Amino acid sequence: MAIQFIILWAVVGIIFLIVFLWFFPVTLWFQALISGVKISLIQLILMRWRKVPPGTIVMAMITGTKAGLKLDANELEAHYLAKGNVPKVVNALVSADKANIVLDFKMAAAIDLAGRDVFEAVQMSVNPKVINTPPVTAVAKDGIQLIAKARVTVRANIKQLVGGAGEETVLARVGEGIVSSIGSADSHKMVLENPDSISKVVLRKGLDAGTAFEILSIDIADIDIGKNIGAYLQMDQANADKNIAQARAEERRAMAVALEQEMKAKAQEARAKVIEAEAEVPLAMAEAFRNGNLGIMDYYRMKNIQADTEMRENIAKQ
Repeated sequence: MAIQFIILWAVVGIIFLIVFLWFFPVTLWFQALISGVKISLIQLILMRWRKVPPGTIVMAMITGTKAGLKLDANELEAHYLAKGNVPKVVNALVSADKANIVLDFKMAAAIDLAGRDVFEAVQMSVNPKVINTPPVTAVAKDGIQLIAKARVTVRANIKQLVGGAGEETVLARVGEGIVSSIGSADSHKMVLENPDSISKVVLRKGLDAGTAFEILSIDIADIDIGKNIGAYLQMDQANADKNIAQARAEERRAMAVALEQEMKAKAQEARAKVIEAEAEVPLAMAEAFRNGNLGIMDYYRMKNIQADTEMRENIAKQ
């Protein structure tokens, strides 16, 4: 029984010690003390109640203190409660201090809360990043299409990381500048001979304004010749002109056919009137016979003239 009693009290003691050390992080406080970090045990206990891991805050303060930075535990705790990444912010501050980059805690915290990787931004300020643009298609004034690829060397602009545009905006502006530069060239040969002229024109536009980056250089990596857009446009114009001419010719043909039909209708109407008039001739001759205005010899003389006329017409047709 005595052994069991001792074991029970030992287990209870261990549990009590674990709970005590969890609520009273003496070991963590002692580690901070010997590292030169001034933080009270009461403050570590209150962090527990505010659901802030004391280990994260203490290790961040130790890292900053050893690097020569002066950090405030309350600021670190507030940043953690704001869903910020405390270790990354402290590492960014240490890197910026070693690289002689002006960066305070408020700026680093704001960049982190804005959703940007502040540590990566500091590294990019020291080691510039190269961004490859997708193929950019443009047409020179002579109608030849050129396909260009560029490498844009940028470094992070710490002051513009909060609210500044990202890589997509830089790529879009560079692509627009390349299209404008090639489009203003009189000949594609001039662009192929001096590709650096594109870089100079694009750099003068100040494309990094309002972005989170500073453009250091724009290098044209490759230029390929594409289609002869001018020739395609001329062919399309010729086809369009041909279609218009065909449509106008068809319109004139239709008008001519309509006019012909109208003339045939008028001719048929005239022939109908002639036939109608010829049908009235015998009636008129009969009336002349009855009234004594036409004699039988006159009638025979007229028939002889008609026969002679028909004979002459037949001879003329042969």
